[in-house]
Amino acid sequence: MDPLGARSQFVDVQTLHPWDSQPDPHGGEAPQGPGDGLENDQAFPSPFPCRPHINRKIILFTGGVALLNCTAIVNTSNESLNDKNPVSDSVHQHAGPELRDELLKLKGCRTGEAKLTKGFSLAARFILHTVGPKYKVKYRTAAESSLYSCYRNILQLAIEQSMASVGLCVVTTVKRGYPLEDATHIAFRTVRRFLERHGDSMEAVVFAVSEVEEPVYRKLLPLYFPRSEEEERRSLPLLPADIGNSEGEPVVPERQIRIAEKPGTLEEDSDSDSLDWDLGQVGSHAFSRMEGDVDKQRRLILQGHMSEVAMLKQHQRNYSRWLCRARAEDLSDIAALKALYQTGVDMCGRTVVVVVGRNIPVSIIDLEKALLYFIHVMDHVAVKDYVVVYFHTLTAEHNHLNAEFLKRLHDVLDSKFKKNLRAFYFVHPTFRSKLSTWFFTSFTVSGLKEKVHYLDGLRQLLTCIRPEQIDIPPFVLEYDARVNGPYHLPESSSL
Repeated sequence: MDPLGARSQFVDVQTLHPWDSQPDPHGGEAPQGPGDGLENDQAFPSPFPCRPHINRKIILFTGGVALLNCTAIVNTSNESLNDKNPVSDSVHQHAGPELRDELLKLKGCRTGEAKLTKGFSLAARFILHTVGPKYKVKYRTAAESSLYSCYRNILQLAIEQSMASVGLCVVTTVKRGYPLEDATHIAFRTVRRFLERHGDSMEAVVFAVSEVEEPVYRKLLPLYFPRSEEEERRSLPLLPADIGNSEGEPVVPERQIRIAEKPGTLEEDSDSDSLDWDLGQVGSHAFSRMEGDVDKQRRLILQGHMSEVAMLKQHQRNYSRWLCRARAEDLSDIAALKALYQTGVDMCGRTVVVVVGRNIPVSIIDLEKALLYFIHVMDHVAVKDYVVVYFHTLTAEHNHLNAEFLKRLHDVLDSKFKKNLRAFYFVHPTFRSKLSTWFFTSFTVSGLKEKVHYLDGLRQLLTCIRPEQIDIPPFVLEYDARVNGPYHLPESSSL
């Protein structure tokens, strides 16, 4: 068929009705107005509260993803990017033969990855290609993690390329054997968590499904995108035990630190029983029991009445309490500062986290909320090797975090943060900052000094991290060019 003649088949995303405008079939109405959701008076707050501003970005479309007129659509394929499945066949049919030639240049795609090409004859400008996992019950955990990576990498690539709208097909295929309902849970919670943090950068996410897939999607959408307080309350008991971490990534129980407390080493918390029901309704992975009398337990530690194992368990409980708060509180004001964010990976494949010193207005922000935001962002990152890049560029006196706050942060964090931190790159340090860091790492935090690397310019940093893998603030680039001379970044592979 002539591609020009096929243009009438394409569907403009702006003509589709968002999820927020569709009424609750059980009687509740979608909340109106620009508010961010209704207050929930239930004893246990939903991990996915009603958020109209997010729901307005969600669209459920029954039809082929290749027909969507949006910035990018998703094509699900195999490792060689030549899979024969209904979605991929439709994408190739409407994109034309140029797509096949372009895919040959990519030399395949690994499971869980996402790669970008032009849309060619499609209405969509780009195509995001991904490879879903093959599902086997024996390797269910690995399949869940890979499927999460598919959706997460798709969305991350969309943000990096400033895409306003993305059409998501069902990434799994019949040949890959992933149960549709299980896969849908992962898709929804990943998108939900992503929009919570990056929603301002994206206007629409369209779930394009077939008539067979549509009932499952429509059934599960209210669990992650409730349209009213009543729908939120009804959906809470229907959520699965594993709702993932703060990014929607599956939580692997085997990787959690489990320390059995010796009988009789701690006095029993008087309020622990009353809290069990309040903290365990949606699985035990996200919420642990709150600690009891902290002062009393500290006294026991000082008096030597707590074993080392009990002390470790108490620290874990304390961290879980902070993590619980971090997931429940609205931290959008801290996120808007762009002082802390996750970017790509370094040349060793380790996650890169960026801290921008100049964006930390210490004198006017709530430092406790800043600590909560740090935990919220870093909890899933710290489960594996990672590196931190700290830009001290043009940091003024009012941007300096004091030693007391840093000590508190160190005391609260779980041991995985220190264990899996592989390098701390300190970019554009001053003499004073070097002195302060040396003092802090020598006398306050043991084992960190050898991980700190002072870098006077971006040239040194980019020998460790490729330019396309790190988002460097413009003012840092400008400053470095003035001080160290212009540095021309190599052209990236983006289209």
